[in-house]
Formats: sequence, C-alpha cells, structure tokens
Amino acid sequence: MEKTINEVFANRAGTYTDRLAVEKKRAGAWQQASWRQYYENARRVGLGLDALGVVKGDRVALLSENRLEWLYTDMGTLGLGAVVVPIYTTLVAEEIGYIVANAGAKVLIVEDRVQIDKALAFLDKTPSLTRVILIDRADGMVHPKVMGFAELMALGQDTPADRPGRFEALAGAVVPEDLATIVYTSGTTGLPKGVMITHANIMAVIRSLDKIEPRFGFETDQTVPFLPLSHVFERVAGHFYGMYVGLTAAYAESIETFAQDVREKRPTVMLAVPRVCEKVYQKIMAQVKDQPAWRQAVFAWGHAIGCQISELREQKAPVPSQLGLKYKLAYRLIFKKLAEALGGRLRWLTAAGAPSSRQIILFFNAAGIMVVEGYGMTETCAPATMSNLSDYRIGTVGKPIPDVDIKIAEDGEILVKGENVFAGYWQMEEETRQAFTADGYLKTGDIGQFADGFLTITDRKKDLIITSGGKNIAPQKVEGVFKSDPLFTHFMVIGDRRRFLSALININLVEAARLAAEAGMVHDRPEDLLTNEAFLAVVNDHVAEGNRHLARHETIKKYRIIPGEFSQQGGELTASLKMKRKVIFEKYAGLIDSMYA
Repeated sequence: MEKTINEVFANRAGTYTDRLAVEKKRAGAWQQASWRQYYENARRVGLGLDALGVVKGDRVALLSENRLEWLYTDMGTLGLGAVVVPIYTTLVAEEIGYIVANAGAKVLIVEDRVQIDKALAFLDKTPSLTRVILIDRADGMVHPKVMGFAELMALGQDTPADRPGRFEALAGAVVPEDLATIVYTSGTTGLPKGVMITHANIMAVIRSLDKIEPRFGFETDQTVPFLPLSHVFERVAGHFYGMYVGLTAAYAESIETFAQDVREKRPTVMLAVPRVCEKVYQKIMAQVKDQPAWRQAVFAWGHAIGCQISELREQKAPVPSQLGLKYKLAYRLIFKKLAEALGGRLRWLTAAGAPSSRQIILFFNAAGIMVVEGYGMTETCAPATMSNLSDYRIGTVGKPIPDVDIKIAEDGEILVKGENVFAGYWQMEEETRQAFTADGYLKTGDIGQFADGFLTITDRKKDLIITSGGKNIAPQKVEGVFKSDPLFTHFMVIGDRRRFLSALININLVEAARLAAEAGMVHDRPEDLLTNEAFLAVVNDHVAEGNRHLARHETIKKYRIIPGEFSQQGGELTASLKMKRKVIFEKYAGLIDSMYA
C-alpha cells in the first residue's frame, strides 16, 4: 500500500508513462506533459533545489498561478522530503513577506515580474531566504539571490553521474509522518496561521475518497481545474486524488477563458465552489428573460419538470412513466443545452465550501450533472464529509467520509477526528492546543446538526448573529435566500447586537441593464443605475421578494449598495470566493453605522 504521495507519483508515472498527465493553457495554446515528462521535470526541479542546498524538512515557498511549473515544483520539492508552502498571488507584499519569514522558507519560487517585485520588497530583510527563483524569463533582473527557473532545471539536469538515483532515494526516504506542506489559512480574522499537513494526512484523504461508492474518479476521467492550487481543496481533492486515480488534468488558462476551455476539453468531473454554480445559473436565467414570452413559458414548464425529477432521484423514488416522458422532452429543450455548455460529458461537479441554493442544485441535477456538496477546512486537509453520488440530501454536506469521526458538541459545534486532521499550527503550540478538545477532536468553529446521518452546516460559531432583541440568526441562511436572484452578486447580512438585520449588496450590472431596458429606463452606463431612483425601486422590489421567504426577525430592513464588486484584490473575498466578513465590516464600517443611525 502506498504510504506517501511520493510513492503514488512514482508508481503512476511508471504505469502510465507516455499517456497525457497534465496540460495548461497559456496564451491560447495548450502546454502538455506525459506522465513520464511530468516525473522527469519534477525530478529535475527537485535535484536543482538539492544542488542549492535544500534538504529534508526545509521549506520552499511557491507564489504562482496554476501552471505546469507549479506542479513540477510541488512534486520535486516533496521528492526531496522538503516542505511546500503555497502562497496566493493575490496577497500583497507585506502578507507574503510575513508567510515566507514565519515559515522560515529557504527558497521562494515566483511566477512573474509582478510577484518578484513583491518579493524584492522583503528579500533582504528575510534571513532564511537564500534564493528567489523566477519562473518567467528573468531578462534584466540582476540580484545575487535571484535566478531563473530554467537555471534551476539545468542544475537538476546536470546532476553528477556519481549520484544516480539520488532523487528516487530521497523520495523513498520520506515517511508518512513527515511534513509535506504548510498551508496558511486565508485568514478571515487576524494573522494567517500555518496549517501543518503531513504525507499521512494527504494519504488518509485519498484513501477515504477512494472508498466511497460509486467512485468519484477513474483513470479515464478528464478534469479542467480552475481553482488555485494554493487552496488545499484543489491541491488535495483535485491534484493529489486526481494523481492517485490517474486522470488527466487540463488547467484552464484563466477564469475568463474557463467557459471556452471547458468546451474544448469536455471534462467528465470538476471541482468548483458554489459561486461558480450560482454564476452559471444566473446567466441562464438572465438569458431566459430576454426570450419571447412563449419561450419563457416553455422554460418554466421544463424547469418545473426537471426539478420534480431531481427531487424524486434525491428521494430514491420511482419516476411515473408520464412524468418520465415529459422529462425527456424537457431535457432536449432545456437541460441538454446546459450539459453541452459544460462540455457535454460532465458527470459531477462540487459545490463545496459554502451553502448552496437548493433551486440551483436541482437545476444542475436535472441536466444530469450531479452537484456534490461537501464540507471541510484546511485543518482537515480538505474534505471531511461528502455527498454520495447515489445517496444524498440537498442542503446537507453529506455524510462523514470513511475513517473520519464527526460528532456535535453540546453547543452545536462540529468536532472532527481522523488521520486527515492536521498536525498542528506551525510554531504555534498554544493555538494548536486550543484547536482540540480534551479527547482529541478538532474544534471546527462551525455549527451543525445530523439528520439520518447527513450533516447540515447551520452557521459559523463566530458568525452567528445575536440581535439586541436576543434572536439567534444564521446569516448564511438569510443570504442563501437571495443567492438565486441574478440581480445580486454578493449579499452580506449584518445585525449582531443590532436592533434589526441589514445588508451590504453587490449588484450584477449586466442583469441591472437588462431590467432597466425592460422597464424603459434611460441610462448611459449600467453604473449610473445605482443612483437612479427608478432602478433603486426595482432593487427594493427584489429585496422585498427575498424577505417574503423569511421569518419576520430574519428579514432585511435596510441595505446599502456597494458600487464596486467584492473581490480578492479588494480584500473582501478569500481565494475560494468566500466573503471575509471581518474585512468587510471594517472596510464599510461607516456605511453600516449609517443604517442604524
């Protein structure tokens, strides 16, 4: 049995040899590597780092978007027994400098001139950092500690002949308890903490996922990853588990080209977050509203039929023959187009990391694309629960994956124990101790409940809103009501220790322009609608419609529209597109206070 990800990599490369392993679209063209090439390039990176003095246990930081060099660096570093520290490219120089210094990284590998400019801001102030390696061409870059990625590969290629098999020997010396990676939390509050993940943690998740029936992955599968490899979900559940089953990964060029990349590569499985499903659904609903009334009526009919079918599947109930015939027609008229837009072969995609709208999931399921809900965190090495492809409850995050023990504390907090649970926070003994219960369960900070074995996340323990009137409200529940409305891109509920609930809203300007045109509103730019009284009345109507589906104490009494959309660059979103509530509260404190004046 394979005990480290190094063993998995060597075995798959030896098994699949010249079959395509990974590819990445850059500047409109696909760069490809077979399993043999993948292994040889990772080996060269590993031996190059070895020549630079990187030894087992040393930290190598990696600051880059997804690309083949990212993968080569990951597997080459792990092959030395060294530790990979992935860093999001959206972070500013001060945050990157903190992570590099805190991890004590010996080498930092950066993607381009934008990222190396950040590195130069702290390079000479970080004693542990001996080298910065630039993946893109380093023309004109003169610094004694900076070198090009091509030079690193050349160092690995020129390994002395008296050391044959050195990389294989170093990779084989790695044991399950050895540290594989330190993943710094995206930090919705405070300084980021380095989550220590071992080879044993990674292999525990891989083995658990592979025990689930029906299986999630096969060597014949194709995926088009677009989530950042810096995120533990994409790296463990996508990259490492994908390697384990031997699938082919074609990394999208960017989120902007994602739709075209999917049509080209026609994935069979895909990792995504709820926001992606929401965007696809909202775009479809907006397009429907542009159609003639008779087409809208056909869509509404087919949509209702599809939702009925999805609900019967969920309940494992038989489909009446007449309904089945109606569904076949609805599929041809409506759902087939969605399936084809996603390549025509997609069996499932995930919507993990945040609550998802039931309406949206039913829509995808009706198209034959199962939406897999799950739950996990960096400290559980990605998934701790997953929906089963044949046994699921929409709105839950599934059952605990095999070999993971989950229980609910008296205050409702979800507690997790298993070999997937992290080894502790890097150089933070007290924080590590506080993260666990006396009997060794990880305190997740999430509130949840079980029903028939399925776990439902009701809120974050620290995000729970308690109004000044004593009402306990889960903001995610309220926000979820508004998620299926194409007018809203983000909707953040506020109200802790306040008299009533309010919200900060991002408006989808494309949908806003469509609604304005439908109502005959004159405007020069979509942005102008945000100060147009007639359009603001429309927004009021949409908020009122959402409120209609909520209990009185959960309704939104006031709101403010934020003109610019929440983003990673603006600091409001994490890499997995979840809202950083603390950042948003601080950034818009004045606006929030104005609603309660």
